[in-house]
Amino acid sequence: MAITSIKNLKEFSTTNERLEGAHLLCPGCAHSMIVRELMNCTDDNLVISSNTGCLEVSTAVYPYTSWDTSWIHIGFENAATAVTGAEAMHKARKRKGTLKDQDAPVKFVAFGGDGSTYDIGFQWLSGAVERGHDFTYICLDNENYANTGGQRSSATPIGSSTSTAPAGSHSYGEKQKKKDMMAIMAAHGAPYVAQLAPNKWKIMAKGFQKALETEGACFINTVSACTTEWKFDPKDTIAVTDLATDSLMFPIYEIIDGHELNILYRPKKIISIEDYLGAQGRYKHLFKPQYRHMIEQIQKDVDNYWTMLQRREEARI
Repeated sequence: MAITSIKNLKEFSTTNERLEGAHLLCPGCAHSMIVRELMNCTDDNLVISSNTGCLEVSTAVYPYTSWDTSWIHIGFENAATAVTGAEAMHKARKRKGTLKDQDAPVKFVAFGGDGSTYDIGFQWLSGAVERGHDFTYICLDNENYANTGGQRSSATPIGSSTSTAPAGSHSYGEKQKKKDMMAIMAAHGAPYVAQLAPNKWKIMAKGFQKALETEGACFINTVSACTTEWKFDPKDTIAVTDLATDSLMFPIYEIIDGHELNILYRPKKIISIEDYLGAQGRYKHLFKPQYRHMIEQIQKDVDNYWTMLQRREEARI
């Protein structure tokens, strides 16, 4: 059951504590904000899986755990497989009448980083969505393999400097554009797909609730600012996320039944992409004369994508 009385952030943040604070995520990491918001937006029982990554290694340091709910750790690529296996078993036992509490609502959720979602686990996620399992997959998108040294992933934006796509005298860093997972998941026919951000917490809570209440395989992409690899002060996580959403580098929108697109947040004042890039060390090289053309290219790409989203919303296609 969704929690409906979302009055203020202080009240909401302590509504339903099921992720303990004693984890080892980096100071300023947005992962815990996103996970706690998911847990706080519902009173239903939760079965959660997470694959190997920052979230798993920081919340389950043997013999301790931060999870006060049913939780499964699985291999780097298999969060979707694990939780949908649990979902299938639950359906079978409910059909046979062998559950202790037949009527207790249970929601199945998988968390994965962008590396395990966009890359390593894409095949397994694709299969789970294609099979139509009733679960919600949430990507904690920090745009790199933060747990293993900051390598580039297919979620890494063009121009970003990473350990495997470093900027230098002859390179502006990452050469590929970020994969459009929203479009890919919508094309799978997922009944609900959304891109959300923790700085817009009410929009995020409502998006999570909609996904949990929608029957079928739902996909949520969340921006999770990484103080370590994006190279900003830990106290600035939400400020940097504000820049991500207000520059439209990370637009907030949903796609229903694969085609109905709704923009969920329109900045009152759209800021320059330069403000967002300038707040992070991973882009500092782009401000050198030989690479400033990349800032112009990124701005053009962001503008074109925003125009496309608005046209799709207007046309309802």
